[in-house]
Amino acid sequence: MTHADIDQLVHSWIVASAIRPANPRVQQIVVRLVGDLCKAIEDLDITPNEFWKGLEYFSAAGANNELGLLTPGLGLERFMDIRADQADAKAGLEGGTPRTIEGPLYVAGAPVCQGCARLDDGTESERAEVLFMQGTVYGENGQPVPGAQVEVWHANLLGNYSHFDQSQSPFNLRRTIIADDQGRYQFRTIMPKGYGCPPGGSTQQLLDLLGRHGQRPAHIHFFVSADGHRKLTTQINIDGDEYLWDDFAFASREGLVPPVVRVEDPAAIAAKDLKQPFASIDFDFRLHADSAAAPATDVERARAAA
Repeated sequence: MTHADIDQLVHSWIVASAIRPANPRVQQIVVRLVGDLCKAIEDLDITPNEFWKGLEYFSAAGANNELGLLTPGLGLERFMDIRADQADAKAGLEGGTPRTIEGPLYVAGAPVCQGCARLDDGTESERAEVLFMQGTVYGENGQPVPGAQVEVWHANLLGNYSHFDQSQSPFNLRRTIIADDQGRYQFRTIMPKGYGCPPGGSTQQLLDLLGRHGQRPAHIHFFVSADGHRKLTTQINIDGDEYLWDDFAFASREGLVPPVVRVEDPAAIAAKDLKQPFASIDFDFRLHADSAAAPATDVERARAAA
């Protein structure tokens, strides 16, 4: 079949067969996706066995709740960020903290803390490196944003996230911090570890066939928002991680790898009420003001809630 033949067929299936008014946007997207898939089947001579195996694969990935993991693994979530960056540039929005992927492991409803918070529940303290992270939320005018909301979440020493890992306490390593009247936030936690895709899962199964690993560097996720400003979805990566620039989810970006300072001064250790050295990261967030010229940054998608 030619592509023109396929276009005519798909139009007859999706458009001409409608017996009542259709949603034009849904119709437009379905026509394009079905048409492109049919063209791929024709061009690549995809066999019935391959076609049905593909459907079985996506059914299993959905049943395993891994479609949200597969999406960044194939670069699709990064592609959405690239398009958002281009839209910002077209609208004249420059600078600011780089965005990067949200991933599938956010949980709504984390406890709210004023100014500072402790994220970890202490269960891994004997094996973990203590980490303090602090900074200021700035607006587009370079001024601090009092009361900005900083939502933060990350993995434990096994690379697992609370809520999805039932062995952890509720909201372990998750908090919502309200910046103080000078726009400052700070938290104490443990140094996170990177994680890999479930070894027997759908995502790793495909990555194996593609000759790819499924590892992520250690990182910390953030939503940062404030009235009159565009919501920022981002994460910082831990400098020195072996997968820092080899992230299977393609989320590592320049500007999101702050230095990690190891503090060994006895007076500084005592000031933190600790008995051992700790790590410290300084990182400021810079938000854009609301803009009608750029697409909204508060993405509507299904998320876990507790």
